[in-house]
Amino acid sequence: MTTISENTTAATAPAPEATGLIGFVPAGAARPLALGGAVVTVASCFLSWTWTSRFPGDLTFYGSPAGLQMQVLVLGLLTVLFALSSYGVKGTRWLTPAGGDAALKLAALASFGTAWFTVGAISIELGGPVNLEPGGAILALATLLALLGALALPFERPKLLPVDPEDTGWDQFKHKAGNNWATFKAAFATTGSVRRLPSMHSSLEILIIAGVLAVALGVFTYGVGTEYDELFLGFLITAGLGFAAVNKSGLIAQATQLTGKHQNLSIAGAFTAAALFPFTQTDDQYATLGVYILIFATVALGLNIVVGLAGLLDLGYVAFLGVGAYAAALVSGAPTSPFGLHFPFWAAILVGAAASLIFGVLIGAPTLRLRGDYLAIVTLGFGEIFRITVNNTDGTSGPDITNGSNGIASIPNLSMFGFDFGAEHVIGGFTIGRFANYFFLMLLIMAVVVLVFRRSGDSRIGRAWVAIREDETAALAMGINGFRVKLIAFALGASLAGLAGTVQAHVTYTVTPEQYLFAGPIPPNSAFLLAAVVLGGMGTMSGPLVGASLLFLIPNKLQFMGEYQLLLFGVALILLMRFRPEGMIANRRNQLEFHEKDETPATLAKAGA
Repeated sequence: MTTISENTTAATAPAPEATGLIGFVPAGAARPLALGGAVVTVASCFLSWTWTSRFPGDLTFYGSPAGLQMQVLVLGLLTVLFALSSYGVKGTRWLTPAGGDAALKLAALASFGTAWFTVGAISIELGGPVNLEPGGAILALATLLALLGALALPFERPKLLPVDPEDTGWDQFKHKAGNNWATFKAAFATTGSVRRLPSMHSSLEILIIAGVLAVALGVFTYGVGTEYDELFLGFLITAGLGFAAVNKSGLIAQATQLTGKHQNLSIAGAFTAAALFPFTQTDDQYATLGVYILIFATVALGLNIVVGLAGLLDLGYVAFLGVGAYAAALVSGAPTSPFGLHFPFWAAILVGAAASLIFGVLIGAPTLRLRGDYLAIVTLGFGEIFRITVNNTDGTSGPDITNGSNGIASIPNLSMFGFDFGAEHVIGGFTIGRFANYFFLMLLIMAVVVLVFRRSGDSRIGRAWVAIREDETAALAMGINGFRVKLIAFALGASLAGLAGTVQAHVTYTVTPEQYLFAGPIPPNSAFLLAAVVLGGMGTMSGPLVGASLLFLIPNKLQFMGEYQLLLFGVALILLMRFRPEGMIANRRNQLEFHEKDETPATLAKAGA
């Protein structure tokens, strides 16, 4: 029981001290230092950073930013804008609806990270800092001063727990680490809640949504089209910390409000923006990545029905992609197919989806009475059984069906209504190559998958899936037929994977068992598919699409790192899951579950209501 004296003590206790992480910078000089450092950072991007063009991107020109200079320029301008908003300059407050200090700190950190990565790369590749021009030295100093000024901004220091003198040395170390982590989180916490958008004219809201989609298309196109390794690594730093800064400012939350208000229009706009991607490319080099990303994202969205909505942990989902691919390859006129069939594409795609659906029912019917880890082990076994089976059906170890480890090769290009997907076509003056043709086809298939996901998620069966996911025992007690509901989810997810597999077979020309492993350095595989769903945000529509895009693009771009690729990739995933366990795009329920301690009682009560 709380005594009167305890209540009095709590009421009269002094408020936490408002300080910054950097103690030697006076509080009054913090904002001017951050703003001044950001302005100088922008100016330094128009100077030469190195004397020789041997460093990729040629950073030797004055007045013409290129490569990594453009990334730092964007981050510098973002830091300037957040600093002005933090000052309260009229006309800039809308940039930080959730408060400007936390966003300013992250923007300054992003500028510092990209700038110092560039300076370090120049020094390492060219043989030391002596290869820096004055512009590079000014850049390093300016970003450092801007970061120091931002970190010196005051924040409400959290009340720390006292040390128990009877604790062991290890317990005292954990206590100190916990207090330091609480202080660090408070330094980057938002200073206020995101304000709801004032009522605007619908045309203005649509214009804002169009602008957001244009920025998203530009960022994605830039990331896919990075021409050298240093530029992509800098892009990862820029995009990661820049997104964190914009998110902390509250702009992402307000954009989410608008897209939620105009959901159908936002989805149509997103597909329109994606359809413009091939027109931004001059050849098939990066359109190839685009079509593979769409295949991977489509399969991840199908898995999201099984894992995100129904809560069934499926570790062999990539096998359904393989079933669809093999079924389509066997009936599409490939010379290595033992059946000698050549179905039109509409029939082949139905065969692929139906084959995956049948396998989903055959595997799910005897196993879906299991739960949790036991179900995961069974699905993992199915994935390995599929790979071993297609390896052994080579005419020697078993019947001649799949040509064993050699796979089904020489799968012909698709042709529908006289349109040859393997040939180049000119549309509006733009030459659209083979992979761009398949990109548009996969975009149509993804639209079908998105429609199925939305309709099923909002339906009675979708609500039953969510009930099973949250508490299967309670759902059964309320009269839900758990086995039937889970079998429908399993079969539907399998058929959607088979749908994507039919296109993958024609895109790659060849299907082999090695393409459908549980884990490997390059997706698609079951481990990366599951990671895409969790990373993007389980149960959401756009989350797995974003997660799959990142998980396919990043490993492909990091192949130059060789054996360290998966190590660094794993570390990045650990950090992301530590700081944002609900996923990049999560619904409010998941945010409350993972950040319950960060929410006020009023917010929790409102969300519960």
